[in-house]
Amino acid sequence: MARRKPIVIAHRGASGYLPEHTLAAKALAHGMGADFLEQDVVLTKDEVPIVLHDFYLEGTTNVARKFTGRQREDGHFYAMDFTLAEIRTLAVHERRVKAGGNEFHPAYPDRFPVDIALFRIPTLAEEIELIEGLNKSRGREAGLYIEFKSVYRHRAQGLDLVGAVMNVLDRYDLADKPERVFLQCFDDATLKHLKHERKCKLPLVQLIGDNAWGEDSEVDYSFLRSGEGLDYIATYADGIGPWLSHIYLGTDSEGNPVLDDLVNGAQGRGLLVHPYTFRRDALPPGMDSFEQLLALFFDTLAVDGLFTDFPDLAVEYLQSRSTGE
Repeated sequence: MARRKPIVIAHRGASGYLPEHTLAAKALAHGMGADFLEQDVVLTKDEVPIVLHDFYLEGTTNVARKFTGRQREDGHFYAMDFTLAEIRTLAVHERRVKAGGNEFHPAYPDRFPVDIALFRIPTLAEEIELIEGLNKSRGREAGLYIEFKSVYRHRAQGLDLVGAVMNVLDRYDLADKPERVFLQCFDDATLKHLKHERKCKLPLVQLIGDNAWGEDSEVDYSFLRSGEGLDYIATYADGIGPWLSHIYLGTDSEGNPVLDDLVNGAQGRGLLVHPYTFRRDALPPGMDSFEQLLALFFDTLAVDGLFTDFPDLAVEYLQSRSTGE
């Protein structure tokens, strides 16, 4: 059977060009030809699903100035501590990271200016309406690629993230459209619940991180990358979303790429492989260009798709490959 064309997944939208997870970044990614647009989803205090990568608000918004003193003891401003009405008052800017003390600097200095905050945090429903509208007006279909963020932390606060997201998908008649929606999570228990209890009809993707990240204290990601772990994933998921650095391990003494067998292992078990995150301005060691990185994953490794901050470049690469340019 001929291999299907790999998909391009816009990581938080066209986040290499506009602040992540803004409607502007999603509209640009749609215009660039991305096949799927990613939505990281968390809940507000009043249990509305919003599109936000972090469990916290301070990295990409002006929450510290707008709501001084509302942070928890750990210093973070939790999205779940704010109502949707409050979150709608926040301005979104390019991601900043802490440089020490109270100083912050842009995570990617050459991207959209960090001091321009023209944007807002969208709800999942608003993003769906944007994408559905663009699908109609542009005559091309881009799908949703939804991540349930920190499910166990929501659960600890009595919040049902999975139920809230699935209710929104039901409302827009998308809960039974497997060609249009992927669901992903770092938490295996969440995916098993979707598969076995909810009888979810959408493709499920097990995200694979690194144990040192603390994504979920009960998940052993080293195990999930093993043969036994992949066998386990295949009982409830349709694919894996591994960190690219768990596949590309660097170069040998002659400069040749050193590759893990994770892609072959997963595909041999019938699992899709959608690694993350491909950034032109953050190449892994040993890669001289973004095109070289894309060629390694699309051509040598034959992944089924990938997450990138620069969807236009991945789309252009695949188009040039198909035309032989």
